[in-house]
Amino acid sequence: MLYAIFCYNDEAAVGAWSQEEDEAVMERLAAVQAPLAAAGRLGPVARLLPTTAATTLRKGREPIILDGPFAETKEQLLGFYVIECESLDAALDVARDLAIANPGTGSYEIRPIRYYAPNAATDI
Repeated sequence: MLYAIFCYNDEAAVGAWSQEEDEAVMERLAAVQAPLAAAGRLGPVARLLPTTAATTLRKGREPIILDGPFAETKEQLLGFYVIECESLDAALDVARDLAIANPGTGSYEIRPIRYYAPNAATDI
């Protein structure tokens, strides 16, 4: 089963990290990713640019395009992982490891993925 792990945190706090702090966090996260990649279980990983770079298309009778994110929240979606795991418990173990590697507050949302890509390879 494929799982998406969405990484939420306060982007102002993460954006305030020094280059050295940021590099240290990325090294710790890479250490979590390495065994997943070696086992062929790691799919796409993305670190999103700040919400100030976002554009939102809000559905309605007439779509409205807004600068920035649509929702006002304390935490922002900062990135995501796609991983292959046997079970939700295994995906939670990966999320726990990511949480240990990443300092501060925040949350990880784990969601099963139903893969849909007609006429495309299904390998991660």
